Amino acid sequence: MAATAVYPVLMSQDVAAAASFYREALGFETTYDSDWYVSLRLGAFELAVLAHDHPTIPEGYGALPRGVLVNIEVDDVDAVHARLADMPGCEPVLPLRDEDFGQRHFIVAAPDGVLLDIIQPIPPTAEYADAYANH
Repeated sequence: MAATAVYPVLMSQDVAAAASFYREALGFETTYDSDWYVSLRLGAFELAVLAHDHPTIPEGYGALPRGVLVNIEVDDVDAVHARLADMPGCEPVLPLRDEDFGQRHFIVAAPDGVLLDIIQPIPPTAEYADAYANH
């Protein structure tokens, strides 16, 4: 098998509003737009939003995302945090903080129950660094 792309497709109650959120909050650009499906791109990365009740969704699988966490690694998490903190409806649900395992990050709630974990890798503490050795 030769894969040509792998990307998440998030089901949504309001495709236009969800796509707008990803464009405004993270800078995604639209590559395809319809009332039931929007394909987005940020550099080499893709994300799509699909109407949860579209006929292509198999019976019984149209539930909105639950337990979905999308990681977005950035080069300046403090700058992204400052920008999103000023964006209405984009308050962090996990405040900006450093983690011993090697992340400076915060989490915001995106549309439809999706969580976005905005991450900047940082050096892990010595205790956690050993877990990365020779792997």
